[in-house]
Amino acid sequence: MKFKEFLKRKDIEISAKRYFIDALGAMAQGLFASLLIGTILSTLGTQLGIDSLVAVGNFAKGAQGAAMAIAIGYALKCPPLVLFSLTSVGMAANELGGAGGAFAVLIITIIASELGKAVSKETKLDILVTPIVTICSGSFAAMLIASPIGTAATYIGELIMYATTLHPFWMGIIVSVIVGIALTLPISSAAICAGLSLTGLAGGAALAGCCAQMVGFAVMSFRENRWGGLLAQGIGTSMLQMGNIVKNPRIWIAPILTSAIVGPISTCIFGLEMNGAPVSSGMGTCGLVGQIGMYTGWINDGISIGFAQWGGLLLCHIILPAIICPLLNLICRKLGWVKDGDLKLDL
Repeated sequence: MKFKEFLKRKDIEISAKRYFIDALGAMAQGLFASLLIGTILSTLGTQLGIDSLVAVGNFAKGAQGAAMAIAIGYALKCPPLVLFSLTSVGMAANELGGAGGAFAVLIITIIASELGKAVSKETKLDILVTPIVTICSGSFAAMLIASPIGTAATYIGELIMYATTLHPFWMGIIVSVIVGIALTLPISSAAICAGLSLTGLAGGAALAGCCAQMVGFAVMSFRENRWGGLLAQGIGTSMLQMGNIVKNPRIWIAPILTSAIVGPISTCIFGLEMNGAPVSSGMGTCGLVGQIGMYTGWINDGISIGFAQWGGLLLCHIILPAIICPLLNLICRKLGWVKDGDLKLDL
């Protein structure tokens, strides 16, 4: 009983929501504010011949480990000394985790955060004890488990990408649907894609599935939510519909089926690869970050960008979801599964 009271007093909540929804979502924001923005800036600087912009982008990309850890610590409601001490923890976990460092940062930062919170303000030497416990626990954990975590995450990601290359149709459906669902759920599809380093054809399928959810929900709910809803869901997030999905899960049928359709179109017909920052694979049309990521990949790969690339991107990410999803939803309405008001948002 005393232990539970201690955890409550320290705001240490051992739960899936705190660790795999709040922390994972925050980690994606940390990645967005460092690696993703840095990639965009450095690519823009390279294209425009502005060396200083390239340097700024590289600085931002170099801070990704620290940015992720601080974002996770913020989500876990760490006190200031713990939060600031997570900078070195994130850098250590990201570096030692290798390509799959994002998941290593997540797990190790959670450990360091909770241990730091546990000792915070418990002694008169708090200014020394709290940072030492946070930094040492996180750094030692990074040395012990960051590499295995990163290797496992990388292996899973490579397996998915290899399977997608071998079976682009079926894996196009599977990856598109799963990542698309993750985008609409209150978890972070972007963080999942980043943790698995999901790029290539699989990254393209994941991106198409996310776009299907966002554009699909935005267009099929236009009659209820008008322009505000179109922008909020199409450029913001389809997660806004979660409350309505809980009330009537059948409103999710059309977007999920749309993901299953556009995924294999992306992989088999257009061969769209997302070779920008892996986090872009799970962003959909949010701020058009997914599309910028795909363009960045084309530039990095030295691809001669033409109608096939732009046409495939526009069709799979915007046009087809905007047409297919409302049509499928119309069938659901005819069957009585979806009714007026089911997609209404409080905007």
